Amino acid sequence: MKIVLENISKKFEKDWIFKNVNQSFTQGNNYAITGNNGSGKSTLLQCIAGFSMCTKGKVQLFANDILVNELNHHLYLSIAAPYLELIEELTAYELLIFHQKFKPLLPNITINEILSSVKLDEASKKQIKNFSSGMKQRLKLAQAIFSDTPILLLDEPCSNLDKQGINIYHSLIKNYCAEKLIIMGSNDAEEYSFCNKIINMQQLK
Repeated sequence: MKIVLENISKKFEKDWIFKNVNQSFTQGNNYAITGNNGSGKSTLLQCIAGFSMCTKGKVQLFANDILVNELNHHLYLSIAAPYLELIEELTAYELLIFHQKFKPLLPNITINEILSSVKLDEASKKQIKNFSSGMKQRLKLAQAIFSDTPILLLDEPCSNLDKQGINIYHSLIKNYCAEKLIIMGSNDAEEYSFCNKIINMQQLK
């Protein structure tokens, strides 16, 4: 997999968040996007994910050097971010059942095993609205990491996690993401310690 950002720019009202960004991300590498608060890390990830449209430029995905139709980008991407909402009326188990109707989960692992890996097995039948912020973040990570997609986007993945949650996060990355192309937005070196490419937003402007 390869992601190519070609002269992408994003503007909110009269202010440019970033302008004319050209950057490639290739499978076999893990990337951390760093930068001051407000520098555009989250916005850049949202543009890559297709949640937010670029004001100018384009985001291109290549699978085996073949350009992927923009309408199919979502089939290759999964994302976890603290600002993404969960369907809180569902239980954790029901959410993953619902999720896999739209995006398959990794093969050869059950939903019960997924929930166990993020220490939510005992809360699998509890409505998500009754979860703590840390439990919700672990569920968001599980939903993204266990999606059967070659690209994983992470925005401040350890938000709301305690020490145990951070250890779970690193275990998931080590055990299930070796073949994925990871791009994350973070200023916390502990979150991106496994990344071999560090890019500051100032380098992209």
